[in-house]
Amino acid sequence: MAQNDTARNGNGGKLGFEADLFKAADKLRGNMEPSDYKHVALGLIFLKYISDAFDERRTQLLTAFADVDGDLYLPDAADHGQALEERDYYTMANVFWVPASARWETLRAQAKQADIGVRIDAALEAIEADNPPLKGILDKRFGRTQLEPGRLGELVDLVSTIGFAGDGQAGHRAKDLLGEVYEYFLGQFASAEGKKGGQFYTPASVVKVLVEVLAPHQGRVYDPCCGSGGMFVQSEKFIEVHGGRADDISIYGQEANPTTWRLVAMNLAIRGFAADLGREPADTFHRDQHPDLRADYVLANPPFNISDWGGERLLEDRRWAFGTPPAGNANFAWLQHILHHLSPRGHAGVVLANGSMSSNQSGEGDIRRAMVEADVVDVMVALPPQLFFNTQIPACLWFLAKDKSGSLFRPRERAGGEGSPRRASRDRRGEVLFIDARKLGRMATRVNRVFDDEDVARIATAVHRWRADGEDGTDQPYADLPGFCRAVKLAEIAEHGHVLTPGRYVGAEAAEDDDEAFNEKMERLTAQLAEQMAKGAALDAVIREKLGGMGYSV
Repeated sequence: MAQNDTARNGNGGKLGFEADLFKAADKLRGNMEPSDYKHVALGLIFLKYISDAFDERRTQLLTAFADVDGDLYLPDAADHGQALEERDYYTMANVFWVPASARWETLRAQAKQADIGVRIDAALEAIEADNPPLKGILDKRFGRTQLEPGRLGELVDLVSTIGFAGDGQAGHRAKDLLGEVYEYFLGQFASAEGKKGGQFYTPASVVKVLVEVLAPHQGRVYDPCCGSGGMFVQSEKFIEVHGGRADDISIYGQEANPTTWRLVAMNLAIRGFAADLGREPADTFHRDQHPDLRADYVLANPPFNISDWGGERLLEDRRWAFGTPPAGNANFAWLQHILHHLSPRGHAGVVLANGSMSSNQSGEGDIRRAMVEADVVDVMVALPPQLFFNTQIPACLWFLAKDKSGSLFRPRERAGGEGSPRRASRDRRGEVLFIDARKLGRMATRVNRVFDDEDVARIATAVHRWRADGEDGTDQPYADLPGFCRAVKLAEIAEHGHVLTPGRYVGAEAAEDDDEAFNEKMERLTAQLAEQMAKGAALDAVIREKLGGMGYSV
């Protein structure tokens, strides 16, 4: 596939071959719904990746068996073939074992067979049987796909063009490449599915804002409605960028939709993440899979304004520390569930509908007031429209904190003496930062907006400067910026009825300096108007003359 270095995807990142690959794959879809086709395409990409990783390890083993100075040296070349089929040689390198019948080249050779779907399902079953971490998470629906005859074989051939192996740091690069393809496909399917697709996918640029503000680095990371797992993936990327290790965090998640639960498990498995997603897909409110979890970071994009969450059966639930949420709207149930699962020094970032910042219906205003008075609200961010595939409802970000005394972000040394990416923080109790980001972002398509990296950095920098206010050693103290951000005391918030809409607090954007006196500007603009009117009159005369010469009466 041709490389396109200048185009951008819907999440603000540069496109490579994955865009061309998706277009080609989508042409094979026929009349199949994106919600069904998604699992076919992503399932094949997953299968191709683990087969390529297996083949790459196989090549490494052949070299190791022949290396007289190596630990795996086998003097008799006749033993090499048998040793290549020993499962332990692969699992010791964290590579999934792929039985012979499930290897990609075997399946590709059978791609034109009428029963290729059944063969792929059998391959997935064999892989699950030999790899306990994958048990029950591979979506075996190929034998019953509604693709037109021959289309599944064509899709197999198309996915064969992706190479997940190479030289040098091939294993790392393969995961990066797979992640790029996987995330791009997820985003494109979410866009195609609209409201339904958005239930499992949070746009990457929104996730980046949450991650850059929270700066997860060590400890337990939790998402109570994890969808396809984008929060976890971005957290891992953040850690790597800041010189940390992915195994510095422990991942906990929950997802109610069985199909999406398998999707997030696959998304994490291809990256080598160990994650506790609960014993099974389950409703977060009624079958909490992590009842005793106290997370250091929570990142979540719950479904907005859901009315059928069964709140009437949870009236006395211990999670409702700030008031019983209304049975007709789960927004404040999500916020309180998340606060319940935060550790004493934990921080959370939550995407919610704008109404959560100001609604006074069914006791929501009382719950919001209790949260503000308890000083667990840290930062509020108003988002621009059209960021989400699944809704046109305006959204905002709630950042919550159990401890605003400054203890959370103080730098700490790792056991090996390496510095962690923790940030210094001051005591900001009794204060909330408001950010109005409604003017940020750009339209990536006619209907979808994205944040570029500079937009994400602008929001995150404002938060970090406010939290530190010069105590992080950067000599960059925080300052309010009219129209964008302002730190507000709780007393002022109380005066506004505990409404948390940033536009109410940040004020108007400062007008550009204009040293030109009013009289001088008025004289200049009047002269320009007279000049334009004279030119208009001259042009009108020319037009009349031309029309008269053509016999028209003017």
